Amino acid sequence: MNIFHKARKLISILALVLILTFTTACGASTTQAVNSRETSQSAEYGQLARGNSSQGQDFGDWVMETSKGLVRDVYIRDNNKLGVVISPKVLPSDVKNLAKSLTQGFRHNFPNQDLTVLMYAPDKQLILTARYDMRSKQIAYQQPS
Repeated sequence: MNIFHKARKLISILALVLILTFTTACGASTTQAVNSRETSQSAEYGQLARGNSSQGQDFGDWVMETSKGLVRDVYIRDNNKLGVVISPKVLPSDVKNLAKSLTQGFRHNFPNQDLTVLMYAPDKQLILTARYDMRSKQIAYQQPS
């Protein structure tokens, strides 16, 4: 039974990787979708502002809609910094793969610049930083010390 549970989670993460890699965030979300998400948030959990630009706001909304419950909250700052609060559904071994797929999607929507993706645990403690270097086209990962 445990193998099936892990396989299901792995398939969910792989689906998110594919979605974030091969699609773009386009179009603004509707007010109704935003309102329904806000009411579904638990009372003790405060939602972060998604973005400080309209493009950042749209990308943040798109990540939330396509994450299938793996992402609890997201924010974009200055179109080059993405912060993601993961849900308890994400296994520690899957955080790096999720960060990689988010970085790829972020790079696709905000090209030609260095990017930073900050991964936070459900308790909002930083657990991983992914830095994309535009020149080398490489992602460097760093765990907090």
